[in-house]
Amino acid sequence: MNTQSIQNLVQVVNGAVKFENGRLKVTSASRLREQIYQWVEIAALGSGQEQATARYLTRLAALELQIFPASIHDLYLARGKEQIRPTFTTPAMNLRALPFLAARAVFRVADRLQAGAFIFEIARSEMGYTDQKPSEYATHVLAAAIAEGYQGPVFIQGDHFQVSAKRYTTDPEAELQAVKELTVEAIEAGFFNIDIDTSTLVDLSKPTVPEQQAVNASLTAMFTALIRQRQPDGITISVGGEIGEVGGTNSTEEELRAYIDSYQHELARQSPGAVGLSKISIQTGTSHGGVVLPDGSIARVSVDFETLLRLSRIARQEYGMGGAVQHGASTLPESAFNKFVESEAIEVHLATNFQNILYNHLPVDLRDEMYAYLDRNHSHERKADQTDEQFYYKTRKQALGPFKRELMHMPEQVLDSIASAWEKQFIGLFERLGVADTRRYIDEFILPVHVQPKLSNYLDSGETTEEVSDLAD
Repeated sequence: MNTQSIQNLVQVVNGAVKFENGRLKVTSASRLREQIYQWVEIAALGSGQEQATARYLTRLAALELQIFPASIHDLYLARGKEQIRPTFTTPAMNLRALPFLAARAVFRVADRLQAGAFIFEIARSEMGYTDQKPSEYATHVLAAAIAEGYQGPVFIQGDHFQVSAKRYTTDPEAELQAVKELTVEAIEAGFFNIDIDTSTLVDLSKPTVPEQQAVNASLTAMFTALIRQRQPDGITISVGGEIGEVGGTNSTEEELRAYIDSYQHELARQSPGAVGLSKISIQTGTSHGGVVLPDGSIARVSVDFETLLRLSRIARQEYGMGGAVQHGASTLPESAFNKFVESEAIEVHLATNFQNILYNHLPVDLRDEMYAYLDRNHSHERKADQTDEQFYYKTRKQALGPFKRELMHMPEQVLDSIASAWEKQFIGLFERLGVADTRRYIDEFILPVHVQPKLSNYLDSGETTEEVSDLAD
């Protein structure tokens, strides 16, 4: 352990913490709340040992302040056992840009509404184009909790830990190994909720639905077994499966049953006695990011809420899971979000509209610079019939990583306007999804487990960048 690096970081936060005999102690919570952004900047923009240590110390400080990464598994199973009525849908938020700023807004809203059922997530694809490893994203979220004085469980999720069908076809072992390594790295960083997505390997050319879902079910069982082997003592990681790629054909009852039945058989064979899924992601008519029209607006989408309700009830009542998960919902009209609760969805994933709010508030010169970057580096992705609005809308997520520093260093008034817009959005989402006053369920069903991190896990973090163009958000 490099004690000099640790002591330097202690000084950065003006002595708000002490580190002695291998243990961090918070000496002034109020001062740390004011200074924690210093560690966030180093965790995001620094390098080497200093960057790794900033991430490690942030997690230690969070634990000292009774902020701990947690699994939502027991809450979802309580829903499956009908111990909790299906009156809310958990928002899982992909805060791919300025996550510290966005997460602070989430925690403020959660405190105001006494919300507890909410998840911070990031997909394998997003980690690539935003240049964020699991440990960096977790640091942003935990630091935001510190800054806002939040206490209790924090649910951090690996979204779409997806197998690339293209790479699986050419080198299956290498592709599976890449997802295994990412899964272990995420667990070590405090991701105690992981969505496995091998739905890319569903083979519709097979004659029967069970045959179509066989590889998907078998590989989900394999990844579940790995997760159960690597999860910390006292934690049952919430694991989600997926039966159909978002943007494809709507899921059916037959597909759900074929997948879960095969999955349970495979899990019992591969890892006898292992705990299975807490939820199941289905396709109901949406697509990630929405469908962009030539003028840059988003086409209206018809969500099959009847399918969502039927499959959610089957998952809950027959298989004991929390229910079905809705992806690709961020750009739906606000009136649709009440329907997710009525359809008894256990979880809804949201991302693109948060990014839209960011771009709508960017200084014009910075946005132009980011768009110029897209012209230089992503013009090969432009289709012949695309307007400028369509091209930039579909590709602008690719500029978030290269411009991470510039985004974090925008003028304070710009950052404040973005945070205010996000906070307003979160209030509306939380109210419509029924998660106000769900903190009582968290206090009842989620036991605090303080998992001590290892500095070595942060030092051993691998490369950030990988090819993610064919992966879902």
